[in-house]
Amino acid sequence: MVTRTAQAPADAELAHDTLLSVRNLKTHFALDQGLVKAVDGASFDVRRGKTLCVVGESGCGKSVTARSILQIVDRPGRVVGGQLLFRKPGRGPGGQEEVVDLATMNPKGADIRSIRGRDIAMIFQEPMSSLSPVHTIGNQIVEAVHLHENVSKQAAKDRAVDVLQKVGVPKPKQRFDSYPFQLSGGLRQRAMIAMALVCNPTLLIADEPTTALDVTTQAQILELMRELQDDYGMAIMFITHDLGVVAELADDVVVMYLGLAVERGDVVSVFHDPQHPYTRALLRAIPKVGGGTRARLDTIRGMVPDPYNRPDGCPFHNRCDDYMPGSCDRVVPPPIDLADDRQVRCLLHGGADDVVPGNGEVR
Repeated sequence: MVTRTAQAPADAELAHDTLLSVRNLKTHFALDQGLVKAVDGASFDVRRGKTLCVVGESGCGKSVTARSILQIVDRPGRVVGGQLLFRKPGRGPGGQEEVVDLATMNPKGADIRSIRGRDIAMIFQEPMSSLSPVHTIGNQIVEAVHLHENVSKQAAKDRAVDVLQKVGVPKPKQRFDSYPFQLSGGLRQRAMIAMALVCNPTLLIADEPTTALDVTTQAQILELMRELQDDYGMAIMFITHDLGVVAELADDVVVMYLGLAVERGDVVSVFHDPQHPYTRALLRAIPKVGGGTRARLDTIRGMVPDPYNRPDGCPFHNRCDDYMPGSCDRVVPPPIDLADDRQVRCLLHGGADDVVPGNGEVR
C-alpha cells in the first residue's frame, strides 16, 4: 500500500515500476556574473531495480541533477522548480511506502537527512575528496549505519566488515582499520560503494565513479555494480559521458544538453534509432573498431554554450546539422512523446507551431 505525505502534491502519482520521477526540474545558480540555469526543465523516470544512465558532455547539468535529487547542491545553487517524486520505502514491520517530493524538502531538514544515505545513496567520481582522510574506512562506514539505525557498535562493525567483503575488498577485517590514503584508487572506490550500500538503499546514484580509474579497474567496478544490483535489487542512476559504459550498463538512457533532457528511452532504441541530432552526434563521435589508423574521428562542432549566454531557442541549434533558421533559434522545443515510451525535444518531431507554455517557449 502507498500513502502520500504532506511533501507530495495531491496529484503525485507514480507508475507501479517507477521509483523516482524527475519532473521539469530546475536548479539555478544566482552568481555575480549572472543567473546560471544549470538544470532547466529536465524530466525522466528511474525504474525499480533498473539502471538509468544520464549521458552528455561536461557542463550539461548531469551532476547538478544528481545532487539536486539529494538536495546537496553547492551554494548559491538551489532547486527553484519542478518535482522530485520518490517512492520512499516502508521500513520495519508494517511500514508503508510513501510518495514524497524531495524538491520541497529543506536541504538541512530532518526529512531529507532521513533519506540521504539510507533510501538514496550516492558515490562520487573521486573518493579521496569524499572520504575523510583522518578517519578509517571502517569507522566511516560504521558512522553511516549509526546515522540511520539504532544498533550496537559491534553490530555496526559486523555490518561494515560484511559489506566490505561483498564489494570485493580483500581482507576486510584488516582493511576496516585502513585510512583512505593507504588504499589504491580502486579499493577506495569499493570502500565508497560499501558505505553507500551499508543501509540497503533502493536507489544508488553514481556520479562518474569510474572516470578516475584505469581501464581494468573500471571494468571491475562496472561488473561489481551489476552484481550488487542483482543482490540488493536496487535501482541505479549512473552519470557518465562514456557511451561505452552506457551500452554495457544501462536499461534506460537520458541524454542531457545544457540542462535539458533532450532524449530519453530504453538503451537499445536510443542507440539503434536515435531521434535527437545531439544523440546522433554523440554516437557518431565514438571511435570505430577497424576504422584504420588514418580514419578521421567525427566530432561535434563548436562547444557547449557559455551558461551565462545561453542561445535563444533550442540550446543545441548553433551546433546542429539539422538547424532550421527561424524556428530552432526562436523556439525551445517542447517534449514530444514517441512510441515505446520514448521522448525527444526537437522541432523535427513537431512543436514549432504549437508551443506548450512551461514546456516549450519562444525566447
